[in-house]
Amino acid sequence: MITIIESADRYHVDHGWLNTRLHFSFADYHDPANMHWSVLRVFNDDIVQPMEGFPMHPHRDMEIVTYVISGQLEHQDQLGNRGLVHPGEVQVMSAGKGIVHSEYNPSKDTPVHLLQLWLFPEHKNNPPRWEQRQFPVAERTGKLLPVVSSGATPNTLKIDQDATVFVSRLKIGQTTTHQSKPKRHAYLFIIDGRVTLNGSPLAPGDQARIAAETKLDLAATADAELILLDLP
Repeated sequence: MITIIESADRYHVDHGWLNTRLHFSFADYHDPANMHWSVLRVFNDDIVQPMEGFPMHPHRDMEIVTYVISGQLEHQDQLGNRGLVHPGEVQVMSAGKGIVHSEYNPSKDTPVHLLQLWLFPEHKNNPPRWEQRQFPVAERTGKLLPVVSSGATPNTLKIDQDATVFVSRLKIGQTTTHQSKPKRHAYLFIIDGRVTLNGSPLAPGDQARIAAETKLDLAATADAELILLDLP
């Protein structure tokens, strides 16, 4: 089963300093029929204006993955971690038993465009943890590159969940396939460009919620960038 939700059907809020499109219920947006997909609780598509951001705030028992599309995002937390997340860079924060952090666009003139994903952990009260890594464009061109996993996949950032996050950049005409185990779920988001998923067309901002499909065939009908989650 593949359910496609077009970009225009996402919940959209423009706060001025933050322009956000929410894929699931979050903050002031609440829809009991749209709370999560498998263990994926939050998928926010955010644009944060220069010199703006989220001040220190707490999280608990959530695996948070941040992927920067353009611009840069500064992270700080009470554990002493501090870093800039650049385009193509992935950050993982395991909130565990509790972490307080801030996210800020330090640029004076350039907005930052980012995706933030929250996944339920397998276990509660883990020690909080933070890490980030750059994944070069060449490594994700023409294929699905795993960047986050439970730790079972080499060279990925680790989360406490049986889920894998892939990123890909496909040039027009390129194809790639994802094989999944039976009874798994998946989630596809088109960051830019156009692709077909098992023959169905998707445009920028479109998402696909996928259940019990063991083979996903992706073909770029225009240069495209995408993110795919393999979920329990």
